[in-house]
Amino acid sequence: MLDGRWRTSIEKGLKPVGAKLRRTGITADVLTTTGMVMAAGAAVAIATGHLSLGLLLLILTGLPDALDGAVAKAAGTAGPRGSFFDSVADRVSDTFLLGGVAWYLASTRPGLLALLPMAVLGASLIISYERAKAESLGFNAKGGIMERAERTILLGLGLLFEALLVPVLWLMLGLTLVTAVQRFVKVWRQASQERPAVLTTRRASRRRAARSASTVWRQNLQARRRR
Repeated sequence: MLDGRWRTSIEKGLKPVGAKLRRTGITADVLTTTGMVMAAGAAVAIATGHLSLGLLLLILTGLPDALDGAVAKAAGTAGPRGSFFDSVADRVSDTFLLGGVAWYLASTRPGLLALLPMAVLGASLIISYERAKAESLGFNAKGGIMERAERTILLGLGLLFEALLVPVLWLMLGLTLVTAVQRFVKVWRQASQERPAVLTTRRASRRRAARSASTVWRQNLQARRRR
């Protein structure tokens, strides 16, 4: 939701910063890797109960994540390879962070509550897969009320106020599942609109193939009769 509304404005604002970083020799891949390392550090801090430090590292993790695209564009290296690396890095970072939260809950809370952040992770991977699969098929699956930016903000809120951590995780889970349904419906509608054209193309291809086979059969039959 925030990504769709503010992404263009944020990219314009970061463009000069990306150009300056590029002149220092920093590459987009370095920034992406730095973000993953900082996410791992945040996960360790959270897992060991240092929630304030984890929150600080979580905030700092957003900086290289926001700047790697600007640097890539300034360097003229933006493309499928960088996009792929950035997407994979985001999933790895999410796994680190929510894994750290699960470890913390397993150490401090009784029962199966540690499974809650892992459920959030599973739901977030579903919406990421929906977008990736939809785009590979030529459809658009962007959007929803709980994308990565919203999850990061809510997680930060839970780390800031420890008493809110579990309720925030439940909220993240519910809204992420709603987003998964939203994206599924969005792609389903697009695919349903494309279906008549696809079927028409397939039927036309089958008819051409049948006519071609019939023509070949007649030619062979005529050739045998001539013999």
